[in-house]
Amino acid sequence: MTSGGWRRPARRCAGAPITWWWAARSARPPTRWRPWRPWRRRWSAPVRVDDVLRLLEQVGAWRRGHFRLTSGLHSPEFFLLSQAFQYPDTAAALGRALAERLLEVGPRPQVVAGPALGGILLAHEVGRALGARAIFAEAVPEGGMRLRRGFRVAPGERVYVVEDAVTTGGSVRAAIRAVEEAGGVVAAVGAVVDRSQDGVDFGVPFAALVRRPVPAYRPEDCPLCAQGEPLVSPKA
Repeated sequence: MTSGGWRRPARRCAGAPITWWWAARSARPPTRWRPWRPWRRRWSAPVRVDDVLRLLEQVGAWRRGHFRLTSGLHSPEFFLLSQAFQYPDTAAALGRALAERLLEVGPRPQVVAGPALGGILLAHEVGRALGARAIFAEAVPEGGMRLRRGFRVAPGERVYVVEDAVTTGGSVRAAIRAVEEAGGVVAAVGAVVDRSQDGVDFGVPFAALVRRPVPAYRPEDCPLCAQGEPLVSPKA
């Protein structure tokens, strides 16, 4: 009770005042959909491939059907991992899981680098999980890649190079060259999905959360066409 007779409102929880963050969070309207996060509480547990695929499918980053690829070939599956990185919680979960997998194959890095565009957000999340700097390499007109202007790697610094999906490994190799030209030492390469047919050799340890070669057929040999399945262009 104050001197003027006005009663001070009681705190909602003794010893735990409500913060502005929590007040703002509490005022948000409920969301209709929330992505499933298998590693929200215990991301340090071994990550199962089924968990990763389930997460990617739920956010629209892994699709099954009958797709026309950019190459003109047809495939029953399609990965569009940019869909996963539009959700911060999902991006963070994938980054933490890949960081743990990379620590199993290579020494802890000081820097995490990714090729633009697919590796930028992943490098940030892996770097956050490891307490490392996150940078990226971008294509240059004369060919290949170079670290973004202003990014530096000290001579001898250990670097992880990460990419969202690896098929032929061309962009990863270009990013590796950019890091090495800047003086860094690539300790390992990581990806969320390795969809190469026969595996890719980068000359350093390579780890992926999912190893899933995606079959592709010429239109005249496509079994889905023979079954009359509707054909769609996933990036349209």
